[in-house]
Amino acid sequence: MSKRIEKIIDEIVDQYAYADQSDRPWIIGFSGGKDSTVLLTLVWRALEKIKNLPTPFQLRRPVYVVCNDTLVENPIISSYVDDVLEKIDVAAREQNLPVFVKKTAPLLEETFWVNVLGKGYPVPNNSFRWCTDKLKIRPTSNFLVEQIDEKGEAIVLLGTRYEESASRERSMKKHEIQGQRLSKHQTGVNTYVYAPIKELMLEEVWYIINTFASPWGFDNSILFQIYSDASADDYECPTVVVNKKHSSCGQSRFGCWTCTVVKKDKSMSALIENGQHWMTPLLNYRNSLAEERNIHENRMPERRDGRPAVHEEGTNWGPYWPAYRFKKLKELLLIQKEIQKERPYIYLIKNQELIAIQVTWNRDLYFDKNVGDLYREIFGKEMNTNNTKSLNNTEKRILKEVCEDDMNYYHLIDNLISLQETKTLMVSKYGLHNDIEKRIERFVNPKEYENK
Repeated sequence: MSKRIEKIIDEIVDQYAYADQSDRPWIIGFSGGKDSTVLLTLVWRALEKIKNLPTPFQLRRPVYVVCNDTLVENPIISSYVDDVLEKIDVAAREQNLPVFVKKTAPLLEETFWVNVLGKGYPVPNNSFRWCTDKLKIRPTSNFLVEQIDEKGEAIVLLGTRYEESASRERSMKKHEIQGQRLSKHQTGVNTYVYAPIKELMLEEVWYIINTFASPWGFDNSILFQIYSDASADDYECPTVVVNKKHSSCGQSRFGCWTCTVVKKDKSMSALIENGQHWMTPLLNYRNSLAEERNIHENRMPERRDGRPAVHEEGTNWGPYWPAYRFKKLKELLLIQKEIQKERPYIYLIKNQELIAIQVTWNRDLYFDKNVGDLYREIFGKEMNTNNTKSLNNTEKRILKEVCEDDMNYYHLIDNLISLQETKTLMVSKYGLHNDIEKRIERFVNPKEYENK
């Protein structure tokens, strides 16, 4: 087995230093899982070999280890990946290897919580799987485009393997060019794909993890234990290592803890069963998102663009009502508060997302509830919004006195200031004029908005 693995390392050496004379960057999609860990391990071993050559000038091509954070990753995996990336970054510099860590994330306006709790998007399912594009594909693609703009072309290294599934094997072979290691990327322009470990068996993957010392100095047994704890089936992992501690591990798939595309989150359920009881509220919340998705009382009769969204039988299928969004946000923050009592480093939602949610509510003319007030109620402190320009208490008191004959004017002015603040927080004034017009129109013709 070791000869077969050495052959793959030698092939990577050849591809990096000799077969391709360009300096097109290599981009490794790193999730921290078993396959991407093995891929990076073998590439690292190849770079070490090149460095030890009599003329190591070939060590010029940058290798980017790109990890995409959806911001709703399983907290256990997220913490593990952060630790690994830090080790990789330090080791690469210490060993003088051209390996660079890059972490990507969705744009603020495209995060899971801003879409669901801000805009009211129904949580993803198989027929409306908006999350993959917004949370995963776009952030990494943006980085890829940057590299292509700089170098003209780029090569993406994938940790995909034929053995994963019959459909995966068909898809990989469909785009391969016989006799060549590189194939054209399915969607990326000027992008090529290289899959060095495509023929490895699962047995060999675990052999590498359990017998090869991590070149960046991490303890691979931690990864093995995570898979073992998240195993939701009786699958025996053929590790080829004679060690009772390595008795079994599952083929668990890790991803977003909020994922509602799958019917049941087996990995999170298994982690809880194996002692991670603090995750139970997360699983319950995830289940509630799935169960409440198609309750039409939670959904509006119009889409966000104003088109009707009512089925023939009279049920609503538009975005969530603002009141439901507020309810789920409150539940989420309460869970976060409880978890942070023992794990203060875990944030289920970031402050920037809370601000963006308030921004979205303002743009939707939903002023009945305020994110800052909710945050203060739950955590007993102010939410830091940095450059906020809301009215202070003295200004509010004076304005109320001026508008005491008709408090509707007070609410109108307060709302218009909130809309202005919206644009300040998002560093954009696009659409502000229309938002202000909509709010004034609502003030002038309130009956038209009573049922909206």
